[in-house]
Amino acid sequence: MDLGRIATAMITPFQENGAIAYDVVEQIIEHLIANGTDTIVVCGTTGESPTLTVEEKLELIDFTVKKVNKRIPVIAGTGDNETEFSIEMTKKVDALGVDGVMLVAPYYNKPNQRGIYAHFEAIAKETSLPIVVYNIPSRTGINIHAETTIALSKIPNIRIVKEASGNLDQMTKILAEVSDDTYIYSGDDGLTLPLLAIGGRGVISVAAHVVGKEMQAMIRAFEDGRHEDAYKLHQALLPVVHQLFANPNPVPVKYALSKVGFNVEKVRLPLVELLEEDKMKFDHTWNKFQEKLSELNLSI
Repeated sequence: MDLGRIATAMITPFQENGAIAYDVVEQIIEHLIANGTDTIVVCGTTGESPTLTVEEKLELIDFTVKKVNKRIPVIAGTGDNETEFSIEMTKKVDALGVDGVMLVAPYYNKPNQRGIYAHFEAIAKETSLPIVVYNIPSRTGINIHAETTIALSKIPNIRIVKEASGNLDQMTKILAEVSDDTYIYSGDDGLTLPLLAIGGRGVISVAAHVVGKEMQAMIRAFEDGRHEDAYKLHQALLPVVHQLFANPNPVPVKYALSKVGFNVEKVRLPLVELLEEDKMKFDHTWNKFQEKLSELNLSI
């Protein structure tokens, strides 16, 4: 399975009473498809999945699958630190028609590498869906070592890895030893271009909510051999990316969406909305980014 170059980990918009705002979900889906997203990931961390009930997750995934209607792939986050629960959720979303699942490394339990392998292997045996292995040590407390990822890639339905370790040496080792049909995606927007340079496929993005076209332009420039255009776009994008992660994700990107017409700042506790001073910092960075784009005068 190929997620394209940019998969977006979609936010979950909420009403003021905290319920999911499904009318806005539909608008966000259409916005993403029109603005550079090749695949939608629903119920990931950016979607505030830790605060969603099982019923809410299944309802949101079902809604997303139906509204996308096979235009692009839909990947559902079903990973948990309990293997059996991950299996159960994966089977349920398979019945809803998703194109694949994303499984985060089991957090809090802190299994060793044998335990990590056994966790993913057990889930893979119970589904025919493509699996995205998601490595994000800053959230899970464990790193999936390169050797473990390489071993997992030999399981037939594990061919995609979201690497958010920030460790390009680790990613290089993985890319050097997996098959050509195994794709490595950056889990960090700021490492998209560096990962492409060492053989990665693309990014599972947060920033694409607001700069999807610009990120696609950067990737196209790299692919076309226009490396100066690519690195200039990377340099322009990086301050925006830094601001998007200056506070806990997805709080900044929910505010950033106000720049493209969406009022979706509401988050669920324990997350809290941005302070006014943080909004001002983002606004300043966003305005400078727009100025930089005008200066570059590139085809986006």
